[in-house]
Amino acid sequence: MMAPAGSKKNILQRLDAGEIIIGDGGFVFALEKRGYVKAGPWTPEAAAEHREAVRQLHREFLRAGSNVMQAFTFYASDDKLENKYFEHVEEAEWAVQVLKTTNKPVAATLCIGPEGDLNGVSPGECAVRLVKAGAQIVGVNSHFDPMTCVKTVKMMKEAVTKARLKAHFMIQPLAYHTPDCNRQGFIDLPEFPFSLEPRTLTRWDMHRYAREAYNAGIRYIGGCCGFEPYHIRALSEELAPERGFLPAASEKHGNWGSGLEMHTKPWVRARARRDYWENLKPASGQPLCPSMSTPDGWGITKGHVDLMQQKEATSQLQLKALFEKAKSSH
Repeated sequence: MMAPAGSKKNILQRLDAGEIIIGDGGFVFALEKRGYVKAGPWTPEAAAEHREAVRQLHREFLRAGSNVMQAFTFYASDDKLENKYFEHVEEAEWAVQVLKTTNKPVAATLCIGPEGDLNGVSPGECAVRLVKAGAQIVGVNSHFDPMTCVKTVKMMKEAVTKARLKAHFMIQPLAYHTPDCNRQGFIDLPEFPFSLEPRTLTRWDMHRYAREAYNAGIRYIGGCCGFEPYHIRALSEELAPERGFLPAASEKHGNWGSGLEMHTKPWVRARARRDYWENLKPASGQPLCPSMSTPDGWGITKGHVDLMQQKEATSQLQLKALFEKAKSSH
């Protein structure tokens, strides 16, 4: 099956027609690992300094099956540098109201989990408020793992339906297992951001996520931090029967490990089957590694002075105070 030629229909027309949209993955994390982005403020300087690296990642997500690639503009605004953005529904409502004046389709996603936003507004109420503000596509992105995000979007969908409103639903979760997160998500995990690799979902986990999202009625399915092109390829492969085609990247990837049929070792050839990969419980390979972590957070939220992004480097004196506080909190 080959990917279809490009369509001139806009995203709402495609969703209205029942089409499945595959989103892109996590640009800042992928480019940080490749040496083009500095962790911390996560500024998108690579868009100016290493444009070819950004283009190449876009190409890889496209080849893996993405219909939509977003502009690499994370953190590229004055208000983002000053504080958090879109963990509070009222901020997203303001953005939607402004975007409606463009007469273009409006999609709004929040960085929230099943507990709702940081002011305690439930996912369902958040979704209803965004739809009433004018968003035609609503959902969640980042901060939590796929299954947590699917649960959250289900809550949104139920509330929108109950309110007799109409919307399409969108999901772009992390590529990390985060069952031990608190309300603020993976940023509070002690492994964030440099030791999250043991939590990375396998391509087979992605198959399950794609099917769960589809069965929940979500039709814009993509990823955020931690998602690499092979994760997007897994989403595309799982939903190939519904979409009617495989992505170009699948030409070099056997379905459910079928390429292993030609492996030299017979015990590896025996892994060329779906039930093996679906039921595997991968080991971390790290002796005494805990299965869960205790999130940090220090009990501060929007508006607190400690959350304001400084424009100058953090001083050694300021860092010393933070180090001491971190030691005392564990």
